[in-house]
Amino acid sequence: MKDAFAGESQANRRYLAFAQKAEKDGLVQAAKLFRAAAEAETIHALNHLGIIGEIKSTTDNLDAAVSGETFEFKKMYPKYLRLAKQEGNHQAAWSFDVANKVEQVHANLFSKAVEALRNDRELAKIDYYICSVCGNTVEGTAPEKCPICGAPKTKFFKVA
Repeated sequence: MKDAFAGESQANRRYLAFAQKAEKDGLVQAAKLFRAAAEAETIHALNHLGIIGEIKSTTDNLDAAVSGETFEFKKMYPKYLRLAKQEGNHQAAWSFDVANKVEQVHANLFSKAVEALRNDRELAKIDYYICSVCGNTVEGTAPEKCPICGAPKTKFFKVA
């Protein structure tokens, strides 16, 4: 089930990337087909995840998110970054570096949320903005310049 979940999750992301490319190429119907398939893959992935039993209480899910993000920025990405640098792969090194920094941000955001819930406080009603270049996630308003990758404010989008 875990392998099936991983496969469906990857297919979703791959098809969304393919849809973006098709749109850039002016192939609107192909993009629509890729997005439709991506949605179906999401349904499959969520079904598998439910059967695995990994969807629990929101507090438990936040704990799992903190743990996962912390693993990524403390262990996974530093290792990948070292390897990319050793291989002289500058694009991979950049991608791993910004992802590593953003995973720290995510761990902190999830930690704040779980702490609030554990203390019976409501989560603050704030907006989140995502940098479309590096994935940096900020609360409140988009900064003039992304502190992680330097992208301008125009590269941020608001999460619905």
